[in-house]
Amino acid sequence: MNIATKIGLLLLFVFMKGVAFSQCAMCKAVAESDVESGGTAAKGINDGIIYLMLIPYVLIATVGFFIYRHYKKNKLSETH
Repeated sequence: MNIATKIGLLLLFVFMKGVAFSQCAMCKAVAESDVESGGTAAKGINDGIIYLMLIPYVLIATVGFFIYRHYKKNKLSETH
């Protein structure tokens, strides 16, 4: 990648940051108004956030378990 492409990508990411923050404010406003009116959309949004946050941790734990098991099995086979 040349320097012009790197600078272009950097500027794109910097300018897209503002758009992302405005969307977060919109989600918050919708969730707050839904809770005030007695709806359950805010609970659904919170559950979705937890679900999306949990997946990487489960994947990392699974990979870590298989690596641990692999090393433990190799260590046992070396001693016998």
